[in-house]
Amino acid sequence: MDNYDAAWLIVNYPLSIINFKKKRLMALIKSVRGFTPQIGEDCYLSENATVVGDVVIGDHCSIWFNAVLRGDVNSIRIGNNVNIQDGSVLHTLYQRSTIEIGNYVSVGHNVTIHGAHVGDYALIGMGSTLLDNAVIGEGAIVAAGALVLSNTVIPPHTLWAGVPAKFVKEVSPEQAQGLNKKIADGYQMYASWYKDEKTE
Repeated sequence: MDNYDAAWLIVNYPLSIINFKKKRLMALIKSVRGFTPQIGEDCYLSENATVVGDVVIGDHCSIWFNAVLRGDVNSIRIGNNVNIQDGSVLHTLYQRSTIEIGNYVSVGHNVTIHGAHVGDYALIGMGSTLLDNAVIGEGAIVAAGALVLSNTVIPPHTLWAGVPAKFVKEVSPEQAQGLNKKIADGYQMYASWYKDEKTE
């Protein structure tokens, strides 16, 4: 926008410019089929995140840029202290699969979760895909880029990787919980930077 365009806007729409500068941009939160998303306390949703329909998000969660939680055809349930990172997409199958995510779960950048269940303290690596009715156990780690096929059951405290995802090794409960909680806590800190930012 050059100076001429800016001056034209201020002259013709002065109130809109003032309101825009004072208004904090919000995520797209949309009702569908009579379902309205429910957001817990002390959550951060980036300005271009999208949350639609039958979605319940717990407390102290963060939903990052370009993430889409699309609960139009079935339910999405997210626990407390969960971070859904940039570009991730959560969706389900109509009448056939739902999404359930436990507490202290980190979902990395550009992850697709389609109708899968993820246990507490699990870590879902960047660019991975979880397909319908897959179950990720407590404290499990899905490596970056992995493809977890439909109906796969990943036991607690194990690392899986590859396309399709296969068992790699066991991870001690202390190691898994420590790592995954550290990441989740880190994302709470990052979210606080944005929540504290003031619009001038």
